[in-house]
Amino acid sequence: MGLTSDGWVARRVALWVITLMAWLALGCSREADKQGTTKAQRGTADSPWVIGMSQCNLGEPWRVQMNEDIETGAAKHPDLKVIFKDAQNDSLRQRAQVGELVAQGIDLLIISPKETAPLTKPVAEAYDKGIPVIVLDRRVSGDRYSVFIGADNEAIGREAGRWAAQSLGGKGKIVELKGLMTSSPGQDRHNGFRAGLALDQHPDLQVVFEADMQWLEPKARKEMESALAAHDQIDLVYAHNDPGAHGAYLAAKQAGRKGIKLIGIDALPHEGVHYVKQGLLDATFAYPTGGAEAIATALKLLGGNKIEREIVLGTRIYTQANVDQGGQAID
Repeated sequence: MGLTSDGWVARRVALWVITLMAWLALGCSREADKQGTTKAQRGTADSPWVIGMSQCNLGEPWRVQMNEDIETGAAKHPDLKVIFKDAQNDSLRQRAQVGELVAQGIDLLIISPKETAPLTKPVAEAYDKGIPVIVLDRRVSGDRYSVFIGADNEAIGREAGRWAAQSLGGKGKIVELKGLMTSSPGQDRHNGFRAGLALDQHPDLQVVFEADMQWLEPKARKEMESALAAHDQIDLVYAHNDPGAHGAYLAAKQAGRKGIKLIGIDALPHEGVHYVKQGLLDATFAYPTGGAEAIATALKLLGGNKIEREIVLGTRIYTQANVDQGGQAID
């Protein structure tokens, strides 16, 4: 029996669908082969290695500088491409962004986490997928990452404490404006400072006020206003970063309070070092961004080279006595 008109049309449609599916399957197969070849041949100017950079926020000048250092370092190598993500100070957003970078097929992840606990799992998951991971500045828990790069925050805090005790002659009232205390640098800079103060050896030194200003200058200024209102005598302020120290300076100036020594950390040329030159801060300790070191380490990892699991960056102190000479290195 011959096909009806409707049956003939249905058969032609079925054949067309089968043919289309075959072509799609072939196209996907070729695309997969192409991607596999590209992946295998990455590391050239035509097909560069892709690095994902997860930054916890760009609200701090120091973190803007970190991204610039990474970008500058990568620009020297045409075989590298960097995709930047800004978590805007939100751990949940940063977790999601790490997942996005991994899904895009990055070859290496650099991350400067907002907080230790929330970012440990996504970092470990990326590492378990065979993606080398460089943890920069703030730590995650465990050992499921390739390398950590950062300065010794506890050592920097300890030097700040020693400088504070010495500059006060072992006697005075101190305010501590802390960075985000759920982050490893905040905890280490606090613990180091207290060890450096050696309060058990200096009974006339006293920390009369402390607050978490979360690395933010406006919040540091507000907390310093509270400290000034509560204490008629404040001899020194130790802030965990230079924006915090500058916020304290502005609050003290507004209140007409003079003679307060101010210490910060970061020592960016246009920020902390500049403040010391202006006489706004008494001292700042260098905290390298690690951006250049991260790119150098990424190249080694992508090249299959073995590296140390921890790279510790050095520091130096800038005071009004040595700032014009480039500060002084601290061993």
